[in-house]
Amino acid sequence: MAQLIGVDLGGTAIKLGRFSLEGELLAELEVPTPQPPMPGAVVIAIVEAVQQLDPDRLASCVGLGLPGPMDAAGRVARVCINLPGWEQVPLAEWLEPQLQRRVTLANDGNCAVVGEAWQGAAKGYQHVLLLTLGTGVGGGVLLDGRLFTGHGGAAAEPGLICIDPDGPACNSGNRGSLEQFCSIGALARQSPFTPHELCQRADLGDPEASAIWQRFGRHLGVGLSSLIYVLTPELVLIGGGLSAASHHFLPSALAEVEQRVQRESRQGLEIRRCALGNGAGRLGAARLARDRLLHSRLG
Repeated sequence: MAQLIGVDLGGTAIKLGRFSLEGELLAELEVPTPQPPMPGAVVIAIVEAVQQLDPDRLASCVGLGLPGPMDAAGRVARVCINLPGWEQVPLAEWLEPQLQRRVTLANDGNCAVVGEAWQGAAKGYQHVLLLTLGTGVGGGVLLDGRLFTGHGGAAAEPGLICIDPDGPACNSGNRGSLEQFCSIGALARQSPFTPHELCQRADLGDPEASAIWQRFGRHLGVGLSSLIYVLTPELVLIGGGLSAASHHFLPSALAEVEQRVQRESRQGLEIRRCALGNGAGRLGAARLARDRLLHSRLG
């Protein structure tokens, strides 16, 4: 029976999973992302990790999620703004001869929403907005149950919308983008503690840590409000590494949405944390590999 490999490339870690065609996790591996994460170094790391994860070559194809837009064919990483040197990188073409497996690429936020729709919190929903909060802020959108990628495949970059025109500069060229207020870097500008430490301090009742998370949530709510007006989803999911602290920031985000979004645009709306955690991206990447690369064989 054919198997699938899903890979989620992040700024600090590369998360891999080997799955059955039904989405059952059979093996997993996490390795550090090379620093600096230049394309050549990342290719070597992915090849070595896939060989370690699947030494018996049970998987015939690989889906790979990256933090940025791909070309419409899923072959070229057009740009990854938080990874140096990532512009028009033909990553699938580089990987396939070394892996001896077919490869498809997708935006990591798109992978996450596909994973949650397949096996997680978005299962059974038709209109879904997902945000991943981590090194940057990514996302994915389902409309009428279908992945929305827009013209040229570059749609659904919610982290790059502006919430403060005079805010910090963004690698995208924007200023005051959502990811400048709701990412690991945004927290680092406010506190010397890591996000995990900041969450622990808030858990223990530290008022300064709690205030930081509340401001974080307020900014998230402002960004979500604009996105909800455009998409009117039935479900908003929050994922990525920072979602572990969602109990500290979601209440203020929800309050902001309720204040800013008229009732008709948020009727029946649910906002909650992803069910699959950091595993959603690799699962969704595997599902996209199944759909794109094995579809003809599966009928």
